[in-house]
Amino acid sequence: MQAPFERIVQDYGLNVLRVCRALLDEHRAQDAWSETFLAALKAYPQLPEEANVLAWLVRIARNKAIDELRKHKPEILIDQDMDGPASGMNRPDLQLENLQLWHEVNQLPGKQRQVVAYRYLGGMSYAQIAGILSGTEAAARRAGADGIKNLRVRLEDHELWREQP
Repeated sequence: MQAPFERIVQDYGLNVLRVCRALLDEHRAQDAWSETFLAALKAYPQLPEEANVLAWLVRIARNKAIDELRKHKPEILIDQDMDGPASGMNRPDLQLENLQLWHEVNQLPGKQRQVVAYRYLGGMSYAQIAGILSGTEAAARRAGADGIKNLRVRLEDHELWREQP
């Protein structure tokens, strides 16, 4: 028996919002989040009980983010065009100590940025990410590892990432 839809929103709402925020600016992220759960509500009764609900919701969120970008002039580009910096991660509500991290995540190449967002913000497995990106699990792992490596190199001199004595 499926869980009540309200429970799905409670359990996965924050993960979906994080993914939307990683792909869009704050206003558009809120719109995409709402559209994600409206679409999910309609489709939820037909979702197989064995389905991975988080992966299903993240895929819907990704599609809604793409829809938002198509409706408006994009501030970031998705998929094959994600080679430039994304402004969706430059949010004023982040704490000051996280701004440098978000700035550097913002500078990652597209696939690395997507994998880091899905893995560390969305809480998805590499197998789930591979399904969303239409690639292999090994490629998703490699992009994630490269993204984290690039972040470590970029943040090496930043005070937040130095070893404390």
